[in-house]
Amino acid sequence: MTKIMVIAGEASGDAHGGRLVSALKNLDASVECFGIGGTMMRAAGCEILFDANLIAVVGLVEVIKHYPTIKRAWNTALQALTTRRPDVLILIDYPGFNLRFAKEAKALGIKVLYYISPQIWAWHQSRIHKIKATVAHMVVIFPFEVAFYEKAGVPVSYFGCPIVENVEPQDKNTARQQLGLHHDATVIGLLPGSRNSEISRLMPVLMDSARALLSHYPKAQFLLPIASSLKDTDLVPYLDATLPLTLIQDNSHRAMAACDILIGSSGTVTLEAAILGVPMIIIYKTNALTYQLAKRLIKVKFIGLSNLLANKAITPELIQDQANAQNIVCEAQKLLDHPDTVLLCHQELAKIKMQLGEKGAAQKVAQLALNMAKEV
Repeated sequence: MTKIMVIAGEASGDAHGGRLVSALKNLDASVECFGIGGTMMRAAGCEILFDANLIAVVGLVEVIKHYPTIKRAWNTALQALTTRRPDVLILIDYPGFNLRFAKEAKALGIKVLYYISPQIWAWHQSRIHKIKATVAHMVVIFPFEVAFYEKAGVPVSYFGCPIVENVEPQDKNTARQQLGLHHDATVIGLLPGSRNSEISRLMPVLMDSARALLSHYPKAQFLLPIASSLKDTDLVPYLDATLPLTLIQDNSHRAMAACDILIGSSGTVTLEAAILGVPMIIIYKTNALTYQLAKRLIKVKFIGLSNLLANKAITPELIQDQANAQNIVCEAQKLLDHPDTVLLCHQELAKIKMQLGEKGAAQKVAQLALNMAKEV
């Protein structure tokens, strides 16, 4: 029996891991999958040894605060790696944890397949040496990453971006009809992220912004999709009952497609917005110390993946103190009040969508993993 261990550290990784585990099971029903993940991986048939939601933190200060929990996850995973000895270890993003864990697997002679490269082209480029020493094969999700790894001599494959697997483009009017929204309404999506640390920093800003936007657009309606890693109770303490706000617990992409604009966190959601063709305002806030350290390390001009792929600011980015209601309203008005600006934005988003490739990445990664498991 083939044994494959999978480690994903947050909601997006769990979603990719869920599709990957499903693909593995489709190719070989007898394959045994276990590791760290969430609801998506569990539903696909993976034995979850530790809940990824408990370690879904980003930033030095946040990691220090959650160190005891992260250490428990590490010990649990390391014991499974040592005693169950999988044929292949698949690591999904989450580099602070996973790159160290790759070293443990290498020392045990266990082959490592890394799915979704750490963004070392953006910062910590020195990590390429750790990857070359410990990772048997890297699977990247953006075409420009291939040359980076080839230059370093790391075996690499690009099978397309897995985000396209889970996002079906939807008609705005159809999405609104399904959600009971008027086709002429001003609908604004609020996306506070999938981690509790993001919720605590972004929800107050989003509520302030929604109140300010409502004064400019009295008939506006707000949608707030809930990430699979969260419960509605995680958001309740921050909600303003006076706002025309609807929480969406299922089909977040339908909710996004129904919106005129989106306001929310950076990350994979910016690419989901591009696939759906919805203009977005990116906001980002983190611990002040984490931000100051990151500013010194980051080598790229943008934090939004959509802007990185476009190599220009097609999506406004409001970072730290700039992420306030006044600035958000200003950027929102540029989109809501100027159809020509929205048209140009749609054209740029369509170009990004073209860069993300076709569906089928999970199946190809699964086949690669099974092939690696058979290699002596």
